[in-house]
Amino acid sequence: MSTVSILRYATHPQVRISAEIPVPRWGLSELGRTRAERFAEQPWLASTARLISSGETKALETAALVAARTGLAIDVRESLHENDRSTTGFVEPRRFETLADQFFARPVESVEGWESAFDAQARVVASTADLVADDDRGDALIVGHGAVGTLLMCALAGLPISRSLDQVGGSAAPGGGNLWAFDRSRRTLIHRWRPFDR
Repeated sequence: MSTVSILRYATHPQVRISAEIPVPRWGLSELGRTRAERFAEQPWLASTARLISSGETKALETAALVAARTGLAIDVRESLHENDRSTTGFVEPRRFETLADQFFARPVESVEGWESAFDAQARVVASTADLVADDDRGDALIVGHGAVGTLLMCALAGLPISRSLDQVGGSAAPGGGNLWAFDRSRRTLIHRWRPFDR
């Protein structure tokens, strides 16, 4: 009988938004840090053997709290960054949501110079190939971002790219701080996005 080997993907929670700071360098807000601290106390983390993080500040701050609690070293992978939106930089929330809708709706196209969903998905799938493979090294946790996390989930589950699968609505918490889980032994999703601190 095979042992369940789980890959989990968590997104950073709420951030301090600043038009003066490049988005990849945004840090956690007070609420985000509080939620990340609760996340680091989840009992299932005891079975986690590998901790991987995007190199963006908000993901690293989240992963650092998990590392402090578990004693795990952080494997930083710069290639796990969020979809590249540097062509537009900071945009106000309403416009951002419109662009994000287009990003998911037209996955092979570049929306206003953004990295396309198709290219971002290929990047994150390649970046996590070793983590997706079933092995005997225990569970793995990736700390990253909403859009590329959704794209990876879609790829693993064989689902089309769709904003309806993003961490918006449904059982997901607003503002990030959500988690999905994948059974590497059976090659199936255990669950889609849900708040990571419950």
